[in-house]
Amino acid sequence: MKIEGDVVVLGGGPGGYVAAIVAAKNGLNTVLVEKDNLGGTCLNRGCIPTKALVRSSEVYELVKESEDFGIFNESPSFDFTKIMERKDNIVKELVAGIEYLVSKNKITLLRGVGDILDKNTVVVKEGKDEGATVSAKNIIIATGSKPFIPPIKGARESKNVYTSDEMLSLKELPKDIVIVGSGVIGMEFAFICSALEVDVTVIGSSDNILANMDGDVIKEITRISKRKKIKLITGARVEEIIDTDDGKVTVGFQRKGKEETVTADKVLMATGRSPNFSDIDLEKLGLELSDRRGIKVNSRLQTTVDNIYAIGDVTNINQLAHVASYQGEVAVANIVGEDVEADYSVVPGAIFTTPEIAAVGPTEEAAKEQGLDISTGKFLFASNGKALTYGERRGLVKVIADKATGVILGGHIIGPHASDLIHEITVAIKNKLTADQIADTIHAHPTTAETVLEAAMATTPKGAIHSA
Repeated sequence: MKIEGDVVVLGGGPGGYVAAIVAAKNGLNTVLVEKDNLGGTCLNRGCIPTKALVRSSEVYELVKESEDFGIFNESPSFDFTKIMERKDNIVKELVAGIEYLVSKNKITLLRGVGDILDKNTVVVKEGKDEGATVSAKNIIIATGSKPFIPPIKGARESKNVYTSDEMLSLKELPKDIVIVGSGVIGMEFAFICSALEVDVTVIGSSDNILANMDGDVIKEITRISKRKKIKLITGARVEEIIDTDDGKVTVGFQRKGKEETVTADKVLMATGRSPNFSDIDLEKLGLELSDRRGIKVNSRLQTTVDNIYAIGDVTNINQLAHVASYQGEVAVANIVGEDVEADYSVVPGAIFTTPEIAAVGPTEEAAKEQGLDISTGKFLFASNGKALTYGERRGLVKVIADKATGVILGGHIIGPHASDLIHEITVAIKNKLTADQIADTIHAHPTTAETVLEAAMATTPKGAIHSA
């Protein structure tokens, strides 16, 4: 089978399928090549399934605490099989939705791995449409990333070491687990497992968990983690993983010059993800790697071959699904001649621990390191009416503003609805709004959004109203 098109997209994740849809809407004859389910890692093995598990674990915790709300349930329990089935059904529904959009936009979908023969030719291998050849004016590489396992002795050989992929396919929960890595993936799974009554130990190399977050957020999430009996081992280097004779696994690590061990049923390697371009002969095509060890692109998402673009995790610029989708739109805009440059200056991020964490812009520490003269404002969820009705007293909103102008520079939230609330601050930063402009905007009551209003007011000489 031979197909001619204007653009062929390799990979159907949040970058690839969005690029394909946008290209089709721009009148381009578009081909999408995907070996697995549409939606990529985010939908099938990342963002969505983990959030489904987060929600189930939150509901279970809420049921156990229902007496606080005047609701009695003497013996709360959960069925892990049904939890996983619910997760799978959500994924299937969303995958079907993307398949419908691809079909509706008349995109040719080929199943298999796309092998780039030259700058205008892709051949499909290892799949249903193996042998199909696509000739296209432009190619977009959106092949994503894969779990990274560091060179720790025994890590690859152990039968008890999982990545996030295997964790999302569990048939039953382990009694206890060691999570290597205290970043986003590690801490999300730590909270999921802990809520579902797994004994959790987190080992991180940094001195703090979620080390890139604002200091106030780190302090709060550390306190909450300890209250949930998540054991935190920070400033440690894992050196060896050994399967024991009784079917368990021992993790050996060094901390403060001392050798220590911890034993559990399973180990989760939550040590990040690496760009996935193993099926692409970069040298043959003349594609270069960046300092980030991803495929090198310019601000228009062009690689070193001008009609080949790369987007998403494979560029290793910012491994977020929403960044991949944005890059897909930018790449297509340039393909159709609009001359658009990607701007990563204002990118919100969310972490789905319990409670949620969200951030945009510099932390207070980073702002000071940059020499910025700032004012900060904080407001606690414990002083917010809507949060209290939900039984949520934990967390805070922190706003960072330029001291002289009042222009909002950053925002950091830990608490209920953090992943939704962050966007008010994101819009403010993007449009250079001031704290006074947020303060002058009427916010509905009672809502958790009032915490953003109060935190913004707290950066001004007037201060917050509902805070002493």
